[in-house]
Amino acid sequence: MTSTHTIDAFHRGHFHVMQPKGGGHRSGVDAMLLASLVAADKPVSVADLGAGAGAAGLAVAARLEKAKVLLVEKSSLMADYARRTLALPENAFLAGRVGVIEADVTLTGKPRLAAGLADEIHDHVVMNPPFNDAADRRTPDALKAEAHAMTEGLFEAWIRTAGAIMKPGGQLSLIARPQSIAEIVDACGKRFGGLEITALHPRPDESATRILVTAVKGSRARLTLRAPLFVHGADGHAFTPFVDDLNNGRAAYPRLGPRRHPQAT
Repeated sequence: MTSTHTIDAFHRGHFHVMQPKGGGHRSGVDAMLLASLVAADKPVSVADLGAGAGAAGLAVAARLEKAKVLLVEKSSLMADYARRTLALPENAFLAGRVGVIEADVTLTGKPRLAAGLADEIHDHVVMNPPFNDAADRRTPDALKAEAHAMTEGLFEAWIRTAGAIMKPGGQLSLIARPQSIAEIVDACGKRFGGLEITALHPRPDESATRILVTAVKGSRARLTLRAPLFVHGADGHAFTPFVDDLNNGRAAYPRLGPRRHPQAT
């Protein structure tokens, strides 16, 4: 019988993720770099919005032993993959620190609360929103299309929810395409300040294909453009040493500015 899924190792086998084979969104380096943005030496609560099978959230929990993570996923199928991922024997060390809820990130008000997204309880919110716009070639796979298809006002809706469920002084972290930078800055508006943006370039002589963004709820600090990160060297496909450390959970990519995260209770 042909398998419908794969079990993929991350952080050099520290944890594993069950993902659909040949359909749906499959996590990789983007999720690991997103997870690296969460830096903490105290107990923290982290929400991973649009978590898919849970790769980014699990990467945070695997690296930070005091972190509790909530995986939030709209697709029932992908949420089931996240639950099956948590049930893997290889992930037993994460038991009790990671949970899964099925919820639409764009919900507001009482429906959002009823779905399990309570107000001001998380120290960190991470997200890897859908990134394809209408001009991109559409995939015939329905699940993958839903995971990748950007809709108008998407960043506004997702960042609004992040602001609602995050404690004052908490950190928003996301990865996106560079062309979304204006929408992200606009969506942060007065909710988040102190934006720090890092361009990710495949190689030193190539244009950026992703941006890493962090911001702090309630901050009035100005935007900072950080030094770029190069995923690969000029020659070959090997990761640069620092990106390899980020990808494998050996290092975090903390903010430059003063952190105002409240201590978790």
